[in-house]
Amino acid sequence: MRRREFLRLAGAMTGVLLMPGMVRAKLSESPVGRNRLRPPGAVPEELFAGKCIRCGRCVEVCPYRCVTMLDIRAGLHAGTPLVLVTEIPCYLCMKCVDVCPTGSLQRVDQSGTRMGLAVVNRFQCSAWIGTILCRTCYDKCPFPERAIRLEQLRPVIVESACTGCGICTHTCPVTNPDGSKAVNIEPLQAHRRVLG
Repeated sequence: MRRREFLRLAGAMTGVLLMPGMVRAKLSESPVGRNRLRPPGAVPEELFAGKCIRCGRCVEVCPYRCVTMLDIRAGLHAGTPLVLVTEIPCYLCMKCVDVCPTGSLQRVDQSGTRMGLAVVNRFQCSAWIGTILCRTCYDKCPFPERAIRLEQLRPVIVESACTGCGICTHTCPVTNPDGSKAVNIEPLQAHRRVLG
């Protein structure tokens, strides 16, 4: 990060601190949510913004361009990395964790990654409501039969093995008016709390 960019970011953060309470609360709100995840190995969300130095190395090294850097509209989280799985899922190359200088992204193997958890909406999934025989999420999952199974030709997520990479969400042919899919990734890190 160049000096000018750093000063601009520092000025924006100082401005946030001087804003009225409701505006400040909105700008300090976590950007993590359904289908919006931190990269693999991320520390708990309540620590992430303070630990990440916004160097952008994880964004630069990602060969799939799935890791993006949040802009100034993200408030205190500006400059931190996010994966928008409906646009480009994480293909678990694990290069981002190798280059993180602060440990914001900690070393983890592919199968041990827990970015989030896939959740199938059985009222919208074509296989569950019986409109067509669809197994796209199963076919595209990097860990079929381990992270996702077919029971009576319908997808069922195995919670203990799902990495939350979002490939199933990205490839799901069902898109709802609000942009969600029949299978969505719910973040795990946003709810994990630091002990103590």
